[in-house]
Amino acid sequence: MKIAIIILTDPKAGTEEATTRAMNALAMAEECKREGDEVEIVFAGTGTRWPAEFGKLGHRGNARYNAVRDLVKGASRGCAIRNDAVAGLEAAGVPLLADNPAEGTPGLASLRRYYADGWQVALF
Repeated sequence: MKIAIIILTDPKAGTEEATTRAMNALAMAEECKREGDEVEIVFAGTGTRWPAEFGKLGHRGNARYNAVRDLVKGASRGCAIRNDAVAGLEAAGVPLLADNPAEGTPGLASLRRYYADGWQVALF
């Protein structure tokens, strides 16, 4: 299978729900990796803030994130700029994606391409 995992939830929301969604996304990525699926993780919206959070050694998602770090395709450039996440993404080594030239933005991650290429898309 080809599975794109899109993380949109906001770590700054300060809720268990936001963290649980992100942790479930990583758990799904781990499962797919273990099963040999083709998997890509993309951070979009306020989710572009997660790599900086997961990079913290004390964060409960740190080990799980590191286990699937090789599956991270990148983060939406326009979303990262809007949500002040660029520095955290650069520090985490996460590329900025701008393959959707949406007017009025510096480019966004294209989610349509996954559907066009027959991928299953999971939004968290």
